[in-house]
Order: sequence, then structure tokens, then C-alpha cells
Amino acid sequence: MQKSMAKQSWLKKATGEISKLRQNIFNKFGWRIIGGSYGAPYRLGSSRVDYAKARALYKNTDDDYKLGAGFAKPVINTTAGFMGVPRFRSEDEDVQVALDSFFGDNVSRMQQAHRDALRDGDAFVWITREEEEDAELYPEGGARLVFNIVPPEQVTKVNRNPVTGRPREYILRSEHTWEDEDGEKRKAAIVQRISKDRRVVLVEGDIPPDLEPGEEPNPWGFIPVVHFRNEGDATEEFGTSDLEAMEPFMKAYHDVMLHAIQGSKMHSTPRLKLKLQDVAEFLANNFGVDDPQKFARDGGTINLDGHELLIFQDEEDASFIEVGSAIGAASDLLKFLFYCIVDTSETPEFSFGVHTPSSLSSVQEQMPILIRRVARKREHFSEAWQHLARIVLAMTAKAEGRRFSTHATTISWDKIDPRDGKDIAQELFFVTQSLNMALMGEFISLDAAAEFLGQYIDTMNDFISDNPEVPGERERILKTKILMARLEDAEFLEKQRDEIDKELELV
Repeated sequence: MQKSMAKQSWLKKATGEISKLRQNIFNKFGWRIIGGSYGAPYRLGSSRVDYAKARALYKNTDDDYKLGAGFAKPVINTTAGFMGVPRFRSEDEDVQVALDSFFGDNVSRMQQAHRDALRDGDAFVWITREEEEDAELYPEGGARLVFNIVPPEQVTKVNRNPVTGRPREYILRSEHTWEDEDGEKRKAAIVQRISKDRRVVLVEGDIPPDLEPGEEPNPWGFIPVVHFRNEGDATEEFGTSDLEAMEPFMKAYHDVMLHAIQGSKMHSTPRLKLKLQDVAEFLANNFGVDDPQKFARDGGTINLDGHELLIFQDEEDASFIEVGSAIGAASDLLKFLFYCIVDTSETPEFSFGVHTPSSLSSVQEQMPILIRRVARKREHFSEAWQHLARIVLAMTAKAEGRRFSTHATTISWDKIDPRDGKDIAQELFFVTQSLNMALMGEFISLDAAAEFLGQYIDTMNDFISDNPEVPGERERILKTKILMARLEDAEFLEKQRDEIDKELELV
């Protein structure tokens, strides 16, 4: 009996310990044991960038960063400029025409989306189809797709699927002000809820003209909004600004520079130092002061204007007290902060101008860093651009009653080449000479040489084309040889005719 009770007590204690262990595991890792498998609840950090401050740093309008925020714009613009915009490719010719038509008209907005995402951390693009209102500007009329960039602060909430994390609804809130016909100022807060099934428009305050609040069905069946997240993280709902990591260094740079300038203003004027044996005699000899005590009581001052010559006695002297440059004393610290900004932002120092001697690091040595940074940024945004291309194709097909064979697209970017024209030509020369030697030595086949050379010359086709409508490089070479042979024959016949004419003239 006692053994049975002891056994039950031990089992109860063991069960309690297992329950505590299971709870500790759940609290630490967020795991839930369901039917013998592990299911993770979806949690995302909802902290966001201070968009107003990021823009103030970019524009250098924040008084607390005035002397240090000048580095912000080169960091953003250098990366955005080298990134460029993607090109979309599709196997379907009709798809290619639709993509070229839309994205070709919105290159500037695509660049703006990149800049905003790098600066603010988030950029939201909303594709809408709108009827053209300006008939005089667009006489072709009809409806067209519009590339809208939504300020990120207007996206107040993104409701997501609790399992997959995909957006189910975007909630937008914007402030709108206008003036009515009576000159009265009106204000309203417009709230929009966009999902794949509906679009709800709510107005808080005065109803703006040409706006009808209410609910309407979403004709597309999907949410036509794409979120561009900079430095996206699986644990964060929103992106990160490229200015966040370097913000402390810009603030420190501002403070150091400000204190150095203030010290320079204070000590830039030299002070006169007089070493005198008899003050009364000095004042009498140089400034005509008979009674120094009365002169001091009356608040008299000494003016050196017009006194190019001063009379001193033995062992008396005059000199100027000059303080060393405050900016010079702070130059080492400013240089250190500058390189902290360079390293943190992953931006080459030459992007900031001639702040430091260019001999410290050449452009060629720093360009690989920028190229890798730009390549990484491009890969981060590629998925968003492909999703946007699918939205454009789906909306075009549904609105125009068309059917594309595929909505899949591939993205290509302009190659970043740090070399100049001379370096490119020299490398191509060495490559062609090496391939020619390999062919003459029978170390490589003609097909392999042509395929390798095609990596350097964009205008080359495949050596043997699979498309009967597109000639391969082999056929193009044969065609060129035939043409050159005909030209050589014609030149030879021309020379023979000239010789015959000369002979006839002699006769």
C-alpha cells in the first residue's frame, strides 16, 4: 500500500515537472505541441522608422544634425543611382509588350520607389486603373494603369494571415484639406480598407468633393499593393532605413563640428599682451594719460588705431596671444567619425566628395564594396518587382479581356562595370588573343570559344541557335565571310579593269 502511494506520488511529481518543462520551452521558443508536431504562432515586430526624421536627415533640415546630416543624401542617392531600375523579360510577346508599355512610362516613379525605400525603410506601390480626365493632354482617352506611391506613414496597419504572414488587408489613413467655394477651410481624415474582396472608404470630418464614401467590391480579386521593404527581416513587419545605423555618427559629427566652430569664433581674434614696468608712464608716453587712477574710474579705453609706434622702457615688451585652431584640434576626431559613417553606410568615401585625400583609397579598390551592396539591394527588391509585374499583367488581362499564356517574368539589371573604356577594350583584346591561341593550339573548340566570348560581347547570338527565326552566330559568321568574299572579288575585278584601261591608253 505504501509502495503504491509512493509510486503515485512520484508519478504526480514527474508529471508536474514535465508540464513545467513543456511550459518553459513554449515560453522560450514559442512552440506549441499539437498532435505530436510543432506549430509556431506568427509574431512580427511592429516598430517603424521615424519617417519624418529620416526625410529631415536626407534633406538636411534638422537643426540638431545640420553639420553632420550632409552625408545622408550621398548615401541614399549613390545606392539608388547605381541600382537603376529592373527590366522585365517574358517568353510571351504580348506579355513583353504590356510590360514595356507600363514600366517604360514609369521609370522615374520606379527610381523614386527605390529612393523612398532606402531612405524611409518602406515604400508602398498601389496600382490603380483610372479613367483619363484630361482629354486635351491625352486625346487617346480610355483608362490606363497608374503607378501610385503611397507615403508609408499613411499605411497605418497591415492585417496579415496568422499562419503565412501574407497581407490580407491594408488600412490607409490620410489627411485631406481644401477650401470650399465660400473660402472656408475644410479638413477630413480618409480611411481606406483594401482587401482582395472589397475596398471600403470612410471619411472623418467634411466629405471632400468628388469622393463617395462607402464600400465597393474589388474587381481584381487580389490586393494591388506591393510593399518594398528595405533590409527586410523575418522578425520585422516593416523595413529599416539606411540612415538609422549612421544616425549616431552624424549627430556626433554635428556636435564636434559645432563646438569646433564656436571655439574658432571665440578665439580667432588675437589678444594684446603687454609686459610693463610702469603702467602710468606707459599710458602717459603713448596715450597722453596724466592721471591713470582717474582714467580708470572714468572707464577709459585704449585704442591702438593710429598708434603704429609704441614707446617702451627697458625689459618691457608687447605680444599677441593666439589660440590654436579649434577645428584643427578636432580634425582627427572628425576624420574618425567620417570613416565610421563610411563603414556603417557601406558607401565608398569618394561618394562624399573630396573630404579626405583620394590617395588613401582609390576608386578601383572601393568600387567592389559598392557593387556588392548594390547587388544585395537589387536581390532584396526583385521579389517585390516580380509581384508588381504580375499585378500589372493580371489587371491588364482582366480589364482588356485578354489572356496571357503566363504571368511569370524574369528580371535583369544593368551591369555595373567600374572599368573605363580603355580597360574594357584592353581586357577584350587579351581575351580574343587568348582564345585565338587556344584554337590554333587545338586546346578548345570553336563552339566553346564563341560561347565564352559571348559573355563579353552583348551583340553576339548563341553559336548555334535553337530558334529557326533567329540566326546563330555561326550562320552570321558564314554570311559575313560570303559578303567579304564578294567584296574582295569586286575589288579584284575593279583593279583588273583599271589596269586594262591603262593599257588601252598606252596603245
